[in-house]
Amino acid sequence: MNLILRSFDLPLKHTFTISYDSRDVQPTLIVELTDGIHHGYGEATSNPYYGVTIESMTAILESLRNQIQDTPILSPEAFWLEMHSVLKDHSFAQCALDIAAHDWYGKSIGEPLYKHWGLSTQNLPLTNYTIGIDSVEKMVAKLKELPWPIYKIKLGTADDVAIVRELRKHTEAIFRVDANCAWTPEETIRNSYELQKLGVEFIEQPLKADNWTGMKEVYTHSALPLIADESCITENDVTKCHGHFHGINIKLVKCGGLTPARRMIAEARTLGMKVMVGCMTESTIGISAIGQLLPLLDYVDMDGALLLSKDIATGVSIDYGKVTFSNQNGTGAELIENA
Repeated sequence: MNLILRSFDLPLKHTFTISYDSRDVQPTLIVELTDGIHHGYGEATSNPYYGVTIESMTAILESLRNQIQDTPILSPEAFWLEMHSVLKDHSFAQCALDIAAHDWYGKSIGEPLYKHWGLSTQNLPLTNYTIGIDSVEKMVAKLKELPWPIYKIKLGTADDVAIVRELRKHTEAIFRVDANCAWTPEETIRNSYELQKLGVEFIEQPLKADNWTGMKEVYTHSALPLIADESCITENDVTKCHGHFHGINIKLVKCGGLTPARRMIAEARTLGMKVMVGCMTESTIGISAIGQLLPLLDYVDMDGALLLSKDIATGVSIDYGKVTFSNQNGTGAELIENA
């Protein structure tokens, strides 16, 4: 197996702002595994919140090049386990490698991953479209630019309820709100009642990731369901979130790829929790990997490639929230030549 690493700067259509970050370009690392016949592609973006850079991911994968290339992919899960012994502290890099291994494996056996896993594509959840923090006028303009059935509204300002109230005047779409750790327990409980009146479906990660005492209070008194994001990074966090959140938002880069994500989904189900998978503004390579999990999910946030002014890959496509699978095997993703 040959390992190929490529980095790209993905240009965004609009400046993307959340409570602790703002950017116009998203750096991303594409990992390719090829035997000369089949090509498997994986992806992981850089992320300042978690201290992950393209350089750090590239360095760790280059240091393991011989081991990666010499380890046969008898199954993606066995390959993940073998690599986890040396990548357990580098989940973003392992995610890109794991997705590439899954994509290569699916292509080598001639099946899309969801079919290999025995999943049905009936009644798939629609993906939301994210509206980043901005002036109310610009947020309204973004709604009008792309009419959509479900919007995720990024919050974390002094006027969050007023923002949602204004946006509601311009659409009857479902709203989800994501405070990205910006609120207090009291603020969250108070906001939940106002947001419920405005047609909000749930609140994502209102408090700082480690404020478990505060989340217990919010969980007890909130008028809306609560979904964990920054509080749910790895498999060990699923049980911790039970009784503090109604559901979890799994990010492939944070947990280490499709292999642990499927285990997290199964564990959340045993605990009676809702399951969402989210994205990190990946290209269609990362988004196509998320798409394979759709039959297992209640909610999905896979709009990353829709936020780009230029994509680097083909794969799953999305129209008005509905995902259409590629006719390719594996994840269905293919890198665009000369991207």
